[in-house]
Amino acid sequence: MTRVNDRIRAPRVRVVSKSGEQLGVMDTREAVQKAKAVGLDLVEVASNADPPVCRVVDYGKWKYEQSKLKKHKSKSATRMKEVKFRVRTEEHDYNVKMGRAETFLEGGHKVRMQLQFRGRENAHREIGFEVMERIKGDLKDMAHVDQEPKLAGRAIVMVLSPLPKAQQHRKFVLEHGELIEEDDFDDDDDLEHEDEGAEGASDEGEPAAGAEKAEVE
Repeated sequence: MTRVNDRIRAPRVRVVSKSGEQLGVMDTREAVQKAKAVGLDLVEVASNADPPVCRVVDYGKWKYEQSKLKKHKSKSATRMKEVKFRVRTEEHDYNVKMGRAETFLEGGHKVRMQLQFRGRENAHREIGFEVMERIKGDLKDMAHVDQEPKLAGRAIVMVLSPLPKAQQHRKFVLEHGELIEEDDFDDDDDLEHEDEGAEGASDEGEPAAGAEKAEVE
């Protein structure tokens, strides 16, 4: 509990002004009087220091700002991470991506798993759901499912939340340098070109270069 004004127990305190200027060590009663003389409060901000450190502030505003700062830190600490897959992600890449997901979960982050369809893969979405079920099974000792796999445009998305630290058990090991937070591919531009190429290929009876690439990845 934050002590303010007459609730401050220490007989002497180190005082910092509203602007951050060091006012030195003084009797607590004197410090409270100085704060009240300018329409402000004396707030104890470091009770474990010797002597305790107090600031001259508007307590109402200070308390509001501290609350905002705490919420911001909490939000930053638990912000959503994202790991992207394709239908034909190779085994090594799959393992690396799963290792990243595990690392994010270890850090207490939620993770959004996204599997993107390209070109004619849209006709076989059941394969995508099978991949998502594999991901879910591989991460069962690290996370629980917040949002089951579902279609979102040309992708399947699933949201995972970390299990308590004591219950987590990693399955995938990352090599040095493999934990990189970045988009694994440029979703929209690449997909538009590949879809156009796939449509052109079906008219002429020959696979487009982009569509062929999707088959082998």
